[in-house]
Parts: sequence; C-alpha cells; structure tokens
Amino acid sequence: MMVNSIELEEEQQSMSKGAYFLMVVRLSVVFIVLCGIIYPLATTAIAQVVMPSQANGSLLTNNAGVVVGSELIGQNFTDPALFHGRVSSIDYKAEASGSNNYGPSNPDMLQRTKDFITQWQLDNPEVPLNKLPVDLITNSGSGLDPDITPASAIVQIPRISNLTGIPASQLEDLVAKCTKGRDLGLFGEERVNVLKLNMALSEMSTK
Repeated sequence: MMVNSIELEEEQQSMSKGAYFLMVVRLSVVFIVLCGIIYPLATTAIAQVVMPSQANGSLLTNNAGVVVGSELIGQNFTDPALFHGRVSSIDYKAEASGSNNYGPSNPDMLQRTKDFITQWQLDNPEVPLNKLPVDLITNSGSGLDPDITPASAIVQIPRISNLTGIPASQLEDLVAKCTKGRDLGLFGEERVNVLKLNMALSEMSTK
C-alpha cells in the first residue's frame, strides 16, 4: 500500500507540472497575440483615423506634393537667402538624437561658438553682435529642434531682404504669421518653425 501511495503521489505531481506548463504556454500565446499583434494594429488604425498627419511623422509637402521634411525635425539650411535654425552638433540626424552635453568652459564648444559668431558677422553685417539671440548659437538637448524664437527669425531679416529683394516689412509680417504662441496660452514659449517659415518664404519669392 505504501508503494502504491508513493507512486500515485508522484503521478499526481507529474500531471500537475504538465498542467502548469500548458497553462503557461497558453497564457504566453494569448499575451503575444494581444500585446504583439492586436494592440499595435489597433493603436495604429486609431491613430491613422484620428490624427493621420501626426501618425505619419507630421510630414510637410510643397505645392508639387513632394515631401520636404517633417515639422518635428529641424534641417540644416545653408542657403543665405533662407532662414537658418539652431546649431546642431549631430547635423539634424534623427537616428543620432542627442548632444555632446559640453560644459560652458569646454574648448570644443567655445571654438564652435566663436566660429559661428565669426560666420554670423560675415553673413549679417547689418546686425550688431549684441542683437544675436543665444538660441542661434546653442545646441538644443536633442540636436533636432525645428523651432527658433521669433527674435531669432527677425534678426535674419536684413540678410534675407538684401538677397531676395523682399521688403523687410513683408518679411516681418511673414514671421508674425508663422509664429506659434504658447501652448494653451500658458506653457512653453513663442516659437517659429523654420521649415514652415522657409516654405512660406519660397512661396512669397515666387509671386
């Protein structure tokens, strides 16, 4: 009787382990399907219906329907007849988001700042150096900031006006139209999306 009792107990333990194993497998499959397939598909479908532009990267297209960039990621505009954005130590490469996180006494950052100021003075001789906004010579935390302050756009107007022939007053109106206020009127700062501003500038130049 003792032997039969031990064998029965071992058989029950074996069956219990098998039942637990099957339960774990079933739960794993269920959660893989729910979290790995159904949930991503559902959220993607909802996003495409509710906010298709944001879901697809907030892409901007020109009059010809060609994608020229995303309003969420800055670009390195080098044409002096266009508005320029913030300094980017990663050249606005989205796959390498981040900055060097240099301190104010770092020699590399000091040299980069001096070089930019020298180039700024060459490109913008009409603008006194004390009018140069600090955000035009500093890198954002991500290196991808697509916006500048309205002041950073306004100080570039003399250069752009000279090169395009567009009156400064019209360019000031353009900057004002492209300026976005604080979120909900309370949060953040007024800002200008450089890509949108340059797209509007290109439209103005062709008229």
